[in-house]
Amino acid sequence: MCVGVPGEIIDIDGNEALVDFKGTRQKVRIDFVDDVEEGDYILNHVGHAIEVLPQEEAEKRLELFDEYLESLE
Repeated sequence: MCVGVPGEIIDIDGNEALVDFKGTRQKVRIDFVDDVEEGDYILNHVGHAIEVLPQEEAEKRLELFDEYLESLE
C-alpha cells in the first residue's frame, strides 16, 4: 500500500517546491501537477506532488494522519 502525505507549498523554484508537512519542510518535485501556487496543498508521494488538494480536503486528511499516529502510542 502506498501512502500520500498532504502538505502546504511554502515556496516554488522551477519544478521544485518547498513544502511544509506539519512543521517539517522538504523539497518536492511538482512536474506532475499543473498551476500550483504558494499556499496550495498537494499530496506528496516519494518526493513528487501527485495531486493538488482543496484546503478542506488536506485538513481532513491531516486529521486522519493525527488519529492514526495517536493510535500507535
